Amino acid sequence: MSEESLIRFEDLYLSFGDNPVYEGLSLTVPRGQTLAVIGGSGCGKSVLLKCLIGLMYPDSGRVFYEDIEVSQLSEKNLRAIRKDIAMVFQSAALFDSLSVGENLAYPLREHMPELSEEEIGARVAQTLELVNLPGIESMQPVELSGGMRKRVGLARAIMTRPKVILWDEPTTGLDPISTRVIDELIVSMKKHLGCTSIVVTHDMNSVFRVSDGIAMLARRKIVASGSVAQMRASTHPDVQAFFGAGESE
Repeated sequence: MSEESLIRFEDLYLSFGDNPVYEGLSLTVPRGQTLAVIGGSGCGKSVLLKCLIGLMYPDSGRVFYEDIEVSQLSEKNLRAIRKDIAMVFQSAALFDSLSVGENLAYPLREHMPELSEEEIGARVAQTLELVNLPGIESMQPVELSGGMRKRVGLARAIMTRPKVILWDEPTTGLDPISTRVIDELIVSMKKHLGCTSIVVTHDMNSVFRVSDGIAMLARRKIVASGSVAQMRASTHPDVQAFFGAGESE
Protein backbone atom coordinates (compact mmCIF):
# COMPACT_ATOMS: atom_id res chain seq x y z
CA MET A 1 0.00 0.00 0.00
CA SER A 2 1.32 3.44 -0.87
CA GLU A 3 2.32 5.81 1.89
CA GLU A 4 -0.40 8.23 0.78
CA SER A 5 -3.17 5.68 1.30
CA LEU A 6 -4.48 5.06 4.82
CA ILE A 7 -7.84 3.33 4.17
CA ARG A 8 -8.95 1.13 1.28
CA PHE A 9 -12.26 -0.46 0.37
CA GLU A 10 -11.66 -3.11 -2.29
CA ASP A 11 -14.40 -4.56 -4.51
CA LEU A 12 -17.11 -4.66 -1.83
CA TYR A 13 -20.34 -6.55 -2.38
CA LEU A 14 -23.08 -6.30 0.23
CA SER A 15 -26.79 -7.03 0.25
CA PHE A 16 -29.52 -6.72 2.85
CA GLY A 17 -31.69 -9.70 1.99
CA ASP A 18 -32.65 -9.29 -1.66
CA ASN A 19 -31.58 -5.63 -1.72
CA PRO A 20 -28.04 -5.03 -3.03
CA VAL A 21 -26.18 -2.15 -1.36
CA TYR A 22 -22.73 -2.47 -2.95
CA GLU A 23 -21.74 -4.17 -6.19
CA GLY A 24 -17.98 -3.84 -6.64
CA LEU A 25 -17.43 -0.71 -4.55
CA SER A 26 -13.80 0.43 -4.28
CA LEU A 27 -12.44 3.57 -2.63
CA THR A 28 -9.11 4.86 -1.32
CA VAL A 29 -8.82 7.47 1.44
CA PRO A 30 -5.50 9.37 1.45
CA ARG A 31 -3.65 9.82 4.72
CA GLY A 32 -4.20 13.19 6.38
CA GLN A 33 -7.04 14.20 4.04
CA THR A 34 -10.71 14.97 4.61
CA LEU A 35 -12.84 12.98 2.16
CA ALA A 36 -16.55 13.68 1.75
CA VAL A 37 -18.74 10.76 0.65
CA ILE A 38 -21.90 12.01 -1.04
CA GLY A 39 -24.91 10.27 -2.55
CA GLY A 40 -28.65 9.88 -2.27
CA SER A 41 -30.51 8.81 0.87
CA GLY A 42 -30.28 5.09 1.57
CA CYS A 43 -27.42 4.45 -0.85
CA GLY A 44 -25.11 3.03 1.83
CA LYS A 45 -22.88 5.93 2.81
CA SER A 46 -23.13 5.33 6.56
CA VAL A 47 -22.80 1.57 6.06
CA LEU A 48 -19.35 2.23 4.59
CA LEU A 49 -18.23 3.77 7.89
CA LYS A 50 -19.57 0.79 9.83
CA CYS A 51 -17.67 -1.62 7.58
CA LEU A 52 -14.44 0.22 8.42
CA ILE A 53 -14.82 -0.25 12.18
CA GLY A 54 -16.17 -3.78 12.09
CA LEU A 55 -19.78 -3.01 13.02
CA MET A 56 -20.83 -4.52 9.69
CA TYR A 57 -19.09 -6.80 7.20
CA PRO A 58 -19.36 -6.98 3.40
CA ASP A 59 -20.50 -10.23 1.81
CA SER A 60 -17.26 -10.17 -0.17
CA GLY A 61 -14.38 -7.79 -0.80
CA ARG A 62 -11.83 -6.39 1.64
CA VAL A 63 -11.48 -3.36 3.91
CA PHE A 64 -8.00 -2.18 4.91
CA TYR A 65 -6.78 0.23 7.58
CA GLU A 66 -3.02 0.73 7.22
CA ASP A 67 -1.86 -2.75 6.14
CA ILE A 68 -4.48 -4.48 8.28
CA GLU A 69 -7.50 -6.19 6.75
CA VAL A 70 -10.26 -5.11 9.12
CA SER A 71 -12.72 -7.77 7.99
CA GLN A 72 -10.33 -10.52 9.18
CA LEU A 73 -9.84 -9.20 12.71
CA SER A 74 -11.08 -10.78 15.93
CA GLU A 75 -13.18 -8.65 18.29
CA LYS A 76 -10.13 -8.27 20.54
CA ASN A 77 -7.98 -6.89 17.72
CA LEU A 78 -10.82 -4.68 16.52
CA ARG A 79 -10.66 -2.87 19.86
CA ALA A 80 -7.15 -1.65 19.01
CA ILE A 81 -8.34 -0.40 15.62
CA ARG A 82 -11.31 1.36 17.18
CA LYS A 83 -8.95 3.25 19.47
CA ASP A 84 -7.40 4.76 16.32
CA ILE A 85 -10.74 5.40 14.57
CA ALA A 86 -13.43 7.55 16.19
CA MET A 87 -16.99 7.88 14.93
CA VAL A 88 -19.12 10.97 15.46
CA PHE A 89 -22.69 9.75 15.20
CA GLN A 90 -25.53 11.78 13.71
CA SER A 91 -27.39 11.69 17.03
CA ALA A 92 -24.21 12.42 19.09
CA ALA A 93 -25.04 9.15 20.98
CA LEU A 94 -24.43 10.59 24.45
CA PHE A 95 -25.32 8.70 27.62
CA ASP A 96 -28.21 10.75 28.98
CA SER A 97 -27.71 9.36 32.50
CA LEU A 98 -24.15 10.73 32.66
CA SER A 99 -22.92 14.32 32.91
CA VAL A 100 -20.91 15.83 30.07
CA GLY A 101 -17.69 15.24 32.02
CA GLU A 102 -18.60 11.60 32.69
CA ASN A 103 -19.50 11.09 29.01
CA LEU A 104 -16.07 12.33 27.99
CA ALA A 105 -14.25 10.32 30.63
CA TYR A 106 -15.92 7.08 29.56
CA PRO A 107 -13.67 6.24 26.55
CA LEU A 108 -10.54 7.03 28.59
CA ARG A 109 -11.56 4.61 31.32
CA GLU A 110 -12.41 2.05 28.64
CA HIS A 111 -9.26 2.33 26.51
CA MET A 112 -6.64 4.01 28.73
CA PRO A 113 -6.96 2.50 32.24
CA GLU A 114 -3.45 3.62 33.10
CA LEU A 115 -4.61 7.26 33.44
CA SER A 116 -5.30 8.64 36.90
CA GLU A 117 -8.54 10.47 37.69
CA GLU A 118 -6.58 13.72 37.78
CA GLU A 119 -5.19 13.05 34.29
CA ILE A 120 -8.66 12.13 33.02
CA GLY A 121 -10.12 15.35 34.41
CA ALA A 122 -7.36 17.40 32.79
CA ARG A 123 -7.92 15.79 29.40
CA VAL A 124 -11.69 16.29 29.65
CA ALA A 125 -11.15 20.00 30.33
CA GLN A 126 -8.58 20.31 27.53
CA THR A 127 -10.86 18.60 25.01
CA LEU A 128 -13.85 20.76 25.89
CA GLU A 129 -11.62 23.77 25.22
CA LEU A 130 -10.75 22.27 21.83
CA VAL A 131 -14.44 22.18 20.81
CA ASN A 132 -15.09 25.64 22.29
CA LEU A 133 -17.21 24.44 25.23
CA PRO A 134 -15.04 25.10 28.28
CA GLY A 135 -16.32 24.44 31.77
CA ILE A 136 -19.50 22.49 31.01
CA GLU A 137 -18.41 19.22 32.66
CA SER A 138 -21.28 19.23 35.17
CA MET A 139 -24.05 19.84 32.63
CA GLN A 140 -26.41 17.03 31.63
CA PRO A 141 -26.99 16.14 27.95
CA VAL A 142 -30.66 17.16 28.23
CA GLU A 143 -29.50 20.72 28.99
CA LEU A 144 -27.55 21.03 25.74
CA SER A 145 -28.73 22.52 22.45
CA GLY A 146 -28.48 20.42 19.29
CA GLY A 147 -25.25 22.10 18.25
CA MET A 148 -23.73 21.67 21.71
CA ARG A 149 -24.65 17.96 21.72
CA LYS A 150 -22.84 17.53 18.41
CA ARG A 151 -19.74 19.23 19.81
CA VAL A 152 -19.81 17.14 22.99
CA GLY A 153 -20.20 14.05 20.79
CA LEU A 154 -17.10 15.17 18.88
CA ALA A 155 -15.23 15.82 22.13
CA ARG A 156 -15.97 12.31 23.33
CA ALA A 157 -14.88 10.86 19.98
CA ILE A 158 -11.48 12.56 20.13
CA MET A 159 -10.71 11.85 23.79
CA THR A 160 -8.27 9.07 22.83
CA ARG A 161 -6.69 11.33 20.15
CA PRO A 162 -7.69 9.14 17.17
CA LYS A 163 -5.87 9.02 13.85
CA VAL A 164 -9.16 8.87 11.92
CA ILE A 165 -12.52 10.57 12.53
CA LEU A 166 -15.67 9.31 10.83
CA TRP A 167 -18.46 11.90 10.60
CA ASP A 168 -21.96 10.52 10.01
CA GLU A 169 -24.20 13.36 8.77
CA PRO A 170 -22.61 15.82 11.25
CA THR A 171 -24.76 18.85 10.38
CA THR A 172 -28.18 17.20 9.93
CA GLY A 173 -30.89 19.08 11.80
CA LEU A 174 -28.71 22.04 12.73
CA ASP A 175 -29.36 25.71 12.02
CA PRO A 176 -26.92 27.53 9.67
CA ILE A 177 -24.84 29.01 12.52
CA SER A 178 -24.41 25.65 14.28
CA THR A 179 -23.65 24.02 10.92
CA ARG A 180 -20.86 26.52 10.33
CA VAL A 181 -19.44 25.80 13.80
CA ILE A 182 -19.34 22.06 13.11
CA ASP A 183 -17.71 22.65 9.72
CA GLU A 184 -15.04 24.79 11.37
CA LEU A 185 -14.43 22.04 13.94
CA ILE A 186 -13.95 19.43 11.18
CA VAL A 187 -11.26 21.65 9.68
CA SER A 188 -9.81 22.36 13.14
CA MET A 189 -9.47 18.65 13.98
CA LYS A 190 -7.30 18.14 10.92
CA LYS A 191 -5.13 21.10 11.95
CA HIS A 192 -4.79 20.22 15.66
CA LEU A 193 -4.80 16.41 15.55
CA GLY A 194 -3.44 15.79 12.05
CA CYS A 195 -6.21 13.26 11.55
CA THR A 196 -7.73 11.72 8.45
CA SER A 197 -11.50 12.19 8.12
CA ILE A 198 -14.38 10.68 6.17
CA VAL A 199 -17.47 12.89 6.16
CA VAL A 200 -20.81 11.40 5.10
CA THR A 201 -23.21 14.24 4.32
CA HIS A 202 -25.97 15.60 2.07
CA ASP A 203 -24.93 19.21 2.74
CA MET A 204 -22.98 20.40 -0.29
CA ASN A 205 -22.11 23.74 1.34
CA SER A 206 -20.38 21.78 4.12
CA VAL A 207 -18.68 19.54 1.56
CA PHE A 208 -17.12 22.51 -0.17
CA ARG A 209 -16.03 24.09 3.12
CA VAL A 210 -14.35 21.09 4.76
CA SER A 211 -13.21 18.63 2.08
CA ASP A 212 -9.96 17.93 0.31
CA GLY A 213 -11.68 15.34 -1.88
CA ILE A 214 -15.14 14.02 -2.75
CA ALA A 215 -16.37 10.54 -3.64
CA MET A 216 -19.80 9.99 -5.20
CA LEU A 217 -21.70 6.84 -4.22
CA ALA A 218 -24.41 5.88 -6.72
CA ARG A 219 -25.58 2.77 -8.52
CA ARG A 220 -24.12 0.70 -5.65
CA LYS A 221 -20.51 1.76 -6.22
CA ILE A 222 -18.22 4.81 -6.27
CA VAL A 223 -18.96 6.32 -9.67
CA ALA A 224 -16.56 9.28 -9.42
CA SER A 225 -13.96 10.70 -7.03
CA GLY A 226 -11.35 13.43 -7.03
CA SER A 227 -10.45 16.80 -5.58
CA VAL A 228 -13.20 19.35 -4.97
CA ALA A 229 -12.17 21.20 -8.15
CA GLN A 230 -12.14 17.99 -10.19
CA MET A 231 -15.57 16.97 -8.96
CA ARG A 232 -17.02 20.42 -9.60
CA ALA A 233 -15.79 20.09 -13.19
CA SER A 234 -16.95 16.47 -13.56
CA THR A 235 -19.17 15.63 -16.53
CA HIS A 236 -20.46 12.42 -14.89
CA PRO A 237 -24.27 12.66 -14.98
CA ASP A 238 -24.76 11.44 -11.38
CA VAL A 239 -22.30 14.04 -10.08
CA GLN A 240 -23.82 16.84 -12.15
CA ALA A 241 -27.33 15.94 -11.00
CA PHE A 242 -26.34 15.78 -7.31
CA PHE A 243 -24.35 19.01 -7.38
CA GLY A 244 -27.14 20.77 -9.28
CA ALA A 245 -29.74 19.64 -6.75
CA GLY A 246 -27.54 20.80 -3.85
CA GLU A 247 -26.99 24.23 -5.36
CA SER A 248 -30.71 24.72 -6.02
CA GLU A 249 -31.75 24.09 -2.38
